[in-house]
Amino acid sequence: MSDEWVDVVVVNWNAGDCLRRCLNALRASGYSGMTTVTVVDNASTDDSAAMVRDEFFECRLVVNSTNYGFARANNQGVALGKAEFVLLLNPDAYVAPETVGALSQFLADQSSVGAVGPRLLNLDDSLQYSCRAFPTIGAGVFRQTPLGSLFPRNRFTADYLMSDWPHDEARNVDWLSGACLMLRRSALDQIGGLDERFHMYCEDVDLCLRLHQRGWRVCYLPTTRVVHAIGQSSNRAQGRMIVARHCAMLRYFRKHHTHGIKLLLTPLVVVGITARCLGALTRLSFNRARDRWRGRTS
Repeated sequence: MSDEWVDVVVVNWNAGDCLRRCLNALRASGYSGMTTVTVVDNASTDDSAAMVRDEFFECRLVVNSTNYGFARANNQGVALGKAEFVLLLNPDAYVAPETVGALSQFLADQSSVGAVGPRLLNLDDSLQYSCRAFPTIGAGVFRQTPLGSLFPRNRFTADYLMSDWPHDEARNVDWLSGACLMLRRSALDQIGGLDERFHMYCEDVDLCLRLHQRGWRVCYLPTTRVVHAIGQSSNRAQGRMIVARHCAMLRYFRKHHTHGIKLLLTPLVVVGITARCLGALTRLSFNRARDRWRGRTS
């Protein structure tokens, strides 16, 4: 399978130099044979769209007048292509030369797979937990909360992150990070694309769940790697991103877990997610105040 069977979609929001590095990594991998590379810019204010126009003439550029969110912008880019496979790639994710070919070849060889993702690495080459189990209430209680800090080795977090497995072999998983996710177009069309009600966050969890519901496999392929400088765009608006993440969590729960007996858990989950969001905002405010104080006294 050659790379010409792949459409690459990169959604950008003020990613600046990260976007340049992302597109340079794609260019170095020989993407000239791919069907399209589309950058969808969500009303950036950092001139990154102009950078794409000036430096990456081979890319298709779509410039939105407002920030449509991650899911809708990806759907825009996907709709412009016709290739059999679609690679959704974050602007802060940098592919290795073999990544696109390896992922597309895997999909070509495995007709029952609807989505595949590579091993993601942090900037220091440490493992990033990019394949995970579907979220549970237990994971919500312990994951990135004060209770989780008290019990860092709790089973709920370990199961959610799949951290008790070395991530060294291909396997079926519940869901994969949308930072670098290759999809079979027919599978994506079957489920109706990304759910645009998720402005940002949880759209990848929702996408993979809907693939499973239609009988598609979701697979992790650690033999190829991508460096993901996580949060380079979202760190520019941390408070807003914290709120957006927790709103997405609530939307995901309402969409998939308010049927039957689970409906009785709704008040508890809403209170828990709200408290988690307020706690994260409080920690952010405290850290900013501490940093300002240190700056004045240094």
